[in-house]
Amino acid sequence: MSDVSRETSVLESEPDAAATVFGPQLELARRFTAALADQGEERGLIGPLELPRLWTRHILNSAVAAPLFEAGARVGDIGSGAGLPGLVLAIARPDVRWVLIEPMERRIAWLTEQVAALELTNVEVVRARGEEWVEGPVLDAVTARAVSALRTLIPLTAPLVRDGGELVLLKGANAANEITAAEKQIRKFRLTDVRVEPVGEGVIDEPTRVIRATVR
Repeated sequence: MSDVSRETSVLESEPDAAATVFGPQLELARRFTAALADQGEERGLIGPLELPRLWTRHILNSAVAAPLFEAGARVGDIGSGAGLPGLVLAIARPDVRWVLIEPMERRIAWLTEQVAALELTNVEVVRARGEEWVEGPVLDAVTARAVSALRTLIPLTAPLVRDGGELVLLKGANAANEITAAEKQIRKFRLTDVRVEPVGEGVIDEPTRVIRATVR
């Protein structure tokens, strides 16, 4: 194996911040991260270059959003994929009920396996696209990460949220520009108090940018 190949196949050491972010749930986070590192590339869940940054770029990037959700809330995660952010948030916040909404069968299999292996009693896995959700606007909040641009994501998420509920969407450095580009959809779906909030400042090196909005 070449030095480059070796470097790209080594799992990142657990950052000190993991204990701060996960607290008593840290061991579950470790088990999930180890499983994702072991099976993720083979099962098409993560790319071949992600292991050296799995903790910082994916696990902690997702988990620092955990304080944004209210205890007892029922929260949907659109396009859960490998479980980022939904499964990670379910580990960090066992007092919140999570609905992982994912259309791809192989990803549903992975999510279901992990829920069982980690004995998570606060998680429901639903095979569907966001637009196929049949329960109506009943969720207290909806989250998503790396699914699509905000103007595309709003029609997939806002209809699932009750009046007064919230969108909590994990985004990158371009978050503010995405809000500007989504002005038409923001008006159409009656979103208010739309803003970008950094989370994890002082805890992780690169805070996570979250677009938050209230659904009316």
